[in-house]
Amino acid sequence: MPSKLSVHELLSRKGQQKWLQMHVDSGAEAAACVEAGIRVLSCEPDHTLEPIRAAAPGAFISAGMPHGSVASATEAVREGFRILERGADAVYCSQSPTFIEAMAHEGIPVTGHVGLVPNLAAWTGFRAIGKTADEALKVLSKVRELESAGAAFIEVEVVPVELADYITRSTRAITMGMGCGDVCDTQYLFSSDVLGTHSGHYPRHAKRYADFVALEAELQVKRVTAFRAFAEDVQAGSYPQGGHEVRMDAAAYDDFQTRADTF
Repeated sequence: MPSKLSVHELLSRKGQQKWLQMHVDSGAEAAACVEAGIRVLSCEPDHTLEPIRAAAPGAFISAGMPHGSVASATEAVREGFRILERGADAVYCSQSPTFIEAMAHEGIPVTGHVGLVPNLAAWTGFRAIGKTADEALKVLSKVRELESAGAAFIEVEVVPVELADYITRSTRAITMGMGCGDVCDTQYLFSSDVLGTHSGHYPRHAKRYADFVALEAELQVKRVTAFRAFAEDVQAGSYPQGGHEVRMDAAAYDDFQTRADTF
Protein backbone atom coordinates (compact mmCIF):
# COMPACT_ATOMS: atom_id res chain seq x y z
CA MET A 1 0.00 0.00 0.00
CA PRO A 2 1.42 3.45 -0.92
CA SER A 3 2.41 5.74 1.93
CA LYS A 4 0.05 8.53 2.91
CA LEU A 5 0.00 11.29 0.31
CA SER A 6 1.12 14.54 1.94
CA VAL A 7 1.03 18.24 1.18
CA HIS A 8 4.81 18.16 0.78
CA GLU A 9 4.69 15.34 -1.75
CA LEU A 10 2.04 17.03 -3.85
CA LEU A 11 3.88 20.35 -3.91
CA SER A 12 7.27 18.78 -4.56
CA ARG A 13 5.95 16.86 -7.58
CA LYS A 14 4.22 19.82 -9.21
CA GLY A 15 4.86 19.79 -12.93
CA GLN A 16 6.03 16.17 -12.78
CA GLN A 17 2.77 14.32 -12.18
CA LYS A 18 -0.93 14.69 -12.87
CA TRP A 19 -3.19 13.51 -10.07
CA LEU A 20 -6.70 12.10 -10.20
CA GLN A 21 -9.11 13.82 -7.81
CA MET A 22 -12.67 13.05 -6.75
CA HIS A 23 -15.18 14.75 -4.46
CA VAL A 24 -16.74 11.92 -2.46
CA ASP A 25 -19.79 11.70 -0.21
CA SER A 26 -19.20 8.50 1.75
CA GLY A 27 -16.63 6.07 3.05
CA ALA A 28 -17.74 3.56 0.43
CA GLU A 29 -16.98 6.04 -2.35
CA ALA A 30 -13.62 6.90 -0.79
CA ALA A 31 -12.65 3.23 -0.58
CA ALA A 32 -13.69 2.72 -4.20
CA CYS A 33 -11.56 5.70 -5.26
CA VAL A 34 -8.49 4.35 -3.53
CA GLU A 35 -9.00 0.93 -5.12
CA ALA A 36 -9.30 2.66 -8.50
CA GLY A 37 -6.04 4.56 -7.95
CA ILE A 38 -7.53 7.96 -7.07
CA ARG A 39 -5.54 9.34 -4.14
CA VAL A 40 -6.63 13.01 -3.98
CA LEU A 41 -10.09 13.43 -2.48
CA SER A 42 -12.33 16.24 -1.35
CA CYS A 43 -15.42 16.13 0.83
CA GLU A 44 -17.68 18.12 3.09
CA PRO A 45 -16.66 18.50 6.77
CA ASP A 46 -19.94 16.94 7.94
CA HIS A 47 -20.59 13.48 9.42
CA THR A 48 -18.98 11.87 6.36
CA LEU A 49 -15.44 13.17 7.01
CA GLU A 50 -14.42 10.59 9.62
CA PRO A 51 -15.74 7.59 7.62
CA ILE A 52 -14.01 8.91 4.49
CA ARG A 53 -10.73 9.29 6.38
CA ALA A 54 -11.07 5.78 7.82
CA ALA A 55 -11.81 4.30 4.38
CA ALA A 56 -8.91 6.09 2.70
CA PRO A 57 -6.10 6.40 5.25
CA GLY A 58 -3.44 6.97 2.59
CA ALA A 59 -5.34 9.54 0.53
CA PHE A 60 -4.97 13.30 0.59
CA ILE A 61 -8.26 14.90 1.67
CA SER A 62 -9.28 18.54 1.26
CA ALA A 63 -12.40 19.19 3.33
CA GLY A 64 -14.56 22.23 2.65
CA MET A 65 -15.19 24.90 5.24
CA PRO A 66 -18.85 25.88 4.68
CA HIS A 67 -19.06 29.32 3.11
CA GLY A 68 -20.07 31.85 5.75
CA SER A 69 -19.47 29.50 8.67
CA VAL A 70 -16.77 31.80 10.05
CA ALA A 71 -16.94 35.57 10.45
CA SER A 72 -13.40 36.43 11.54
CA ALA A 73 -9.83 35.33 10.96
CA THR A 74 -9.72 33.93 14.49
CA GLU A 75 -12.79 31.80 13.86
CA ALA A 76 -11.29 30.60 10.57
CA VAL A 77 -8.12 29.41 12.31
CA ARG A 78 -10.10 27.65 15.03
CA GLU A 79 -12.40 25.94 12.53
CA GLY A 80 -9.48 25.09 10.26
CA PHE A 81 -7.63 23.27 13.03
CA ARG A 82 -10.84 21.48 13.98
CA ILE A 83 -11.25 20.18 10.43
CA LEU A 84 -7.62 18.99 10.38
CA GLU A 85 -8.08 17.24 13.73
CA ARG A 86 -11.04 15.36 12.28
CA GLY A 87 -8.86 13.88 9.55
CA ALA A 88 -8.52 16.36 6.69
CA ASP A 89 -5.13 17.26 5.18
CA ALA A 90 -6.23 20.65 3.86
CA VAL A 91 -9.11 23.05 4.36
CA TYR A 92 -11.08 24.36 1.38
CA CYS A 93 -12.14 28.00 1.83
CA SER A 94 -14.09 30.11 -0.67
CA GLN A 95 -14.12 33.17 1.58
CA SER A 96 -11.76 36.13 1.28
CA PRO A 97 -7.96 35.91 1.29
CA THR A 98 -8.04 37.42 4.78
CA PHE A 99 -9.34 34.14 6.18
CA ILE A 100 -7.00 32.06 4.03
CA GLU A 101 -3.97 34.10 5.14
CA ALA A 102 -4.85 33.67 8.81
CA MET A 103 -5.06 29.90 8.46
CA ALA A 104 -1.96 29.62 6.28
CA HIS A 105 0.01 31.74 8.78
CA GLU A 106 -0.71 29.08 11.39
CA GLY A 107 0.45 26.26 9.11
CA ILE A 108 -2.99 25.10 7.96
CA PRO A 109 -2.85 23.96 4.31
CA VAL A 110 -5.62 25.84 2.49
CA THR A 111 -7.40 25.28 -0.83
CA GLY A 112 -8.68 28.44 -2.52
CA HIS A 113 -11.01 28.66 -5.53
CA VAL A 114 -11.10 30.70 -8.74
CA GLY A 115 -13.24 30.72 -11.87
CA LEU A 116 -16.77 29.50 -11.35
CA VAL A 117 -17.12 29.53 -7.56
CA PRO A 118 -20.63 28.23 -6.78
CA ASN A 119 -20.74 30.05 -3.44
CA LEU A 120 -20.14 33.34 -5.26
CA ALA A 121 -22.18 32.62 -8.40
CA ALA A 122 -24.72 35.30 -7.45
CA TRP A 123 -22.16 37.76 -8.84
CA THR A 124 -21.16 35.82 -11.97
CA GLY A 125 -23.91 33.37 -12.81
CA PHE A 126 -23.23 29.69 -13.43
CA ARG A 127 -21.08 29.99 -16.54
CA ALA A 128 -17.54 29.74 -17.81
CA ILE A 129 -15.35 32.47 -16.31
CA GLY A 130 -12.42 34.13 -18.10
CA LYS A 131 -13.31 33.92 -21.79
CA THR A 132 -12.41 37.59 -22.37
CA ALA A 133 -8.98 39.07 -21.71
CA ASP A 134 -10.37 41.42 -19.04
CA GLU A 135 -12.12 38.64 -17.18
CA ALA A 136 -9.14 36.30 -17.52
CA LEU A 137 -6.95 38.96 -15.91
CA LYS A 138 -9.42 39.19 -13.03
CA VAL A 139 -9.16 35.43 -12.52
CA LEU A 140 -5.37 35.65 -12.60
CA SER A 141 -5.48 38.53 -10.10
CA LYS A 142 -7.51 36.34 -7.75
CA VAL A 143 -4.93 33.57 -8.14
CA ARG A 144 -2.19 36.02 -7.17
CA GLU A 145 -4.20 37.09 -4.11
CA LEU A 146 -4.62 33.47 -3.02
CA GLU A 147 -0.92 32.83 -3.59
CA SER A 148 0.04 35.87 -1.52
CA ALA A 149 -2.32 34.73 1.22
CA GLY A 150 -0.48 31.39 1.36
CA ALA A 151 -2.93 29.01 -0.32
CA ALA A 152 -1.21 25.72 -1.12
CA PHE A 153 -3.94 24.55 -3.50
CA ILE A 154 -6.23 26.40 -5.88
CA GLU A 155 -9.34 24.88 -7.39
CA VAL A 156 -9.70 26.16 -10.96
CA GLU A 157 -13.27 25.61 -12.14
CA VAL A 158 -14.76 26.13 -15.61
CA VAL A 159 -12.21 28.51 -17.07
CA PRO A 160 -10.82 28.31 -20.61
CA VAL A 161 -8.09 25.73 -21.10
CA GLU A 162 -5.59 28.42 -22.14
CA LEU A 163 -6.14 30.36 -18.91
CA ALA A 164 -6.01 27.23 -16.76
CA ASP A 165 -2.73 26.27 -18.43
CA TYR A 166 -1.24 29.73 -17.84
CA ILE A 167 -2.30 29.68 -14.20
CA THR A 168 -0.90 26.17 -13.63
CA ARG A 169 2.45 27.05 -15.20
CA SER A 170 2.79 30.36 -13.38
CA THR A 171 1.75 29.45 -9.83
CA ARG A 172 3.61 27.45 -7.23
CA ALA A 173 0.28 26.19 -5.86
CA ILE A 174 -1.25 22.90 -6.93
CA THR A 175 -4.11 23.62 -9.33
CA MET A 176 -7.16 21.38 -9.03
CA GLY A 177 -8.84 21.49 -12.43
CA MET A 178 -12.54 20.95 -13.03
CA GLY A 179 -14.05 21.76 -16.39
CA CYS A 180 -10.89 23.30 -17.85
CA GLY A 181 -9.26 20.54 -19.88
CA ASP A 182 -6.33 18.43 -18.80
CA VAL A 183 -3.78 21.16 -18.04
CA CYS A 184 -4.09 21.48 -14.25
CA ASP A 185 -2.18 19.50 -11.66
CA THR A 186 -5.25 17.39 -10.82
CA GLN A 187 -8.13 16.14 -12.94
CA TYR A 188 -11.11 16.70 -10.70
CA LEU A 189 -14.76 15.60 -10.80
CA PHE A 190 -17.60 14.99 -8.34
CA SER A 191 -18.58 11.40 -7.61
CA SER A 192 -22.25 12.33 -8.08
CA ASP A 193 -21.51 13.26 -11.70
CA VAL A 194 -19.33 10.21 -12.37
CA LEU A 195 -21.83 7.81 -10.80
CA GLY A 196 -24.96 9.45 -12.21
CA THR A 197 -26.67 9.74 -8.84
CA HIS A 198 -29.27 12.38 -9.75
CA SER A 199 -31.72 13.09 -12.54
CA GLY A 200 -31.26 16.87 -12.66
CA HIS A 201 -28.77 19.04 -14.53
CA TYR A 202 -25.26 17.74 -15.23
CA PRO A 203 -22.54 20.28 -16.04
CA ARG A 204 -20.94 20.25 -19.47
CA HIS A 205 -17.63 19.01 -18.09
CA ALA A 206 -19.23 16.03 -16.33
CA LYS A 207 -19.16 12.52 -17.73
CA ARG A 208 -21.40 9.77 -16.35
CA TYR A 209 -19.76 6.38 -16.09
CA ALA A 210 -22.68 4.74 -14.26
CA ASP A 211 -26.42 5.22 -13.82
CA PHE A 212 -27.06 5.06 -10.09
CA VAL A 213 -30.49 6.65 -10.58
CA ALA A 214 -31.61 3.52 -12.44
CA LEU A 215 -29.87 1.27 -9.92
CA GLU A 216 -31.54 3.07 -7.02
CA ALA A 217 -34.93 2.79 -8.72
CA GLU A 218 -34.37 -0.95 -9.12
CA LEU A 219 -33.35 -1.24 -5.47
CA GLN A 220 -36.43 0.69 -4.41
CA VAL A 221 -38.67 -1.76 -6.27
CA LYS A 222 -36.92 -4.60 -4.46
CA ARG A 223 -37.37 -2.82 -1.11
CA VAL A 224 -41.09 -2.40 -1.68
CA THR A 225 -41.45 -6.01 -2.83
CA ALA A 226 -39.66 -7.33 0.25
CA PHE A 227 -41.58 -5.12 2.70
CA ARG A 228 -44.90 -6.02 1.07
CA ALA A 229 -44.08 -9.74 1.31
CA PHE A 230 -43.26 -9.28 5.02
CA ALA A 231 -46.55 -7.48 5.63
CA GLU A 232 -48.52 -10.18 3.80
CA ASP A 233 -46.78 -12.94 5.78
CA VAL A 234 -47.65 -11.27 9.07
CA GLN A 235 -51.25 -10.75 8.03
CA ALA A 236 -51.55 -14.38 6.87
CA GLY A 237 -49.97 -15.73 10.05
CA SER A 238 -47.05 -17.32 8.21
CA TYR A 239 -44.52 -15.11 10.00
CA PRO A 240 -43.15 -15.62 12.57
CA GLN A 241 -42.81 -19.40 12.61
CA GLY A 242 -41.17 -21.65 15.14
CA GLY A 243 -37.72 -21.21 13.71
CA HIS A 244 -37.93 -17.47 14.26
CA GLU A 245 -38.81 -17.75 17.96
CA VAL A 246 -37.16 -18.52 21.30
CA ARG A 247 -39.23 -20.63 23.70
CA MET A 248 -39.00 -21.61 27.37
CA ASP A 249 -39.51 -25.28 28.17
CA ALA A 250 -42.72 -26.04 30.04
CA ALA A 251 -41.07 -26.72 33.41
CA ALA A 252 -39.14 -23.44 33.34
CA TYR A 253 -42.26 -21.50 32.43
CA ASP A 254 -44.31 -23.18 35.17
CA ASP A 255 -41.58 -22.30 37.69
CA PHE A 256 -41.48 -18.72 36.40
CA GLN A 257 -45.26 -18.33 36.52
CA THR A 258 -45.51 -19.69 40.05
CA ARG A 259 -42.87 -17.32 41.30
CA ALA A 260 -44.11 -14.37 39.24
CA ASP A 261 -47.60 -14.63 40.70
CA THR A 262 -46.14 -13.84 44.14
CA PHE A 263 -43.45 -11.44 42.97
